[in-house]
Amino acid sequence: MTKLILTLVAEIFLLAAIASAEDGFARTMNKKLIDLPNHETLTHLRLYWHDSTRGQNPSTVRIQQPVSNSSLFGSISMMDDALTTDVMKNSTVVGQAQGIYAGAAQGEIGLLMVMNFAFKTGKYNGSTITILGRNVVMEKAREMPVVGGSGMFRFARGYVEARTKFLDLKSGVAIVEYNCYVLHY
Repeated sequence: MTKLILTLVAEIFLLAAIASAEDGFARTMNKKLIDLPNHETLTHLRLYWHDSTRGQNPSTVRIQQPVSNSSLFGSISMMDDALTTDVMKNSTVVGQAQGIYAGAAQGEIGLLMVMNFAFKTGKYNGSTITILGRNVVMEKAREMPVVGGSGMFRFARGYVEARTKFLDLKSGVAIVEYNCYVLHY
């Protein structure tokens, strides 16, 4: 019993010494204390992003008009787009792409994308990945970084590759394939 008490007292003094050696607002933590596994997992997700800016039930609404009629520069749109398992709109919906895209380029259709892929079914239900990056819409393939996540994607990092599968500016419909490569615990 005495040995157990001495061990506990020694651990308390050791923890106090470590805490006082660091800044008052930050400390190094042991992964085991927050139940993180020792290894990371690389997950590949292929999703289809369905964006609709017109019609009876648009998934995206413009909340700020562009600064001129000749470009999208300065425009801001809020989205709640379906994420499906196939290019067809009636395929299985696995989540929503929720966030903002803004016209950030003057000489091309270049968007700043700020969005969460919020998963609503299956293994990843309740989890998200967060994407923040530049999307030059007319390029064949665009890369954007994954900057975080939640749930099964806690501490996520990686990138997504976006490829437009269908774009009709007149009807306001776009379908984009997203290949997501996500490192997470």
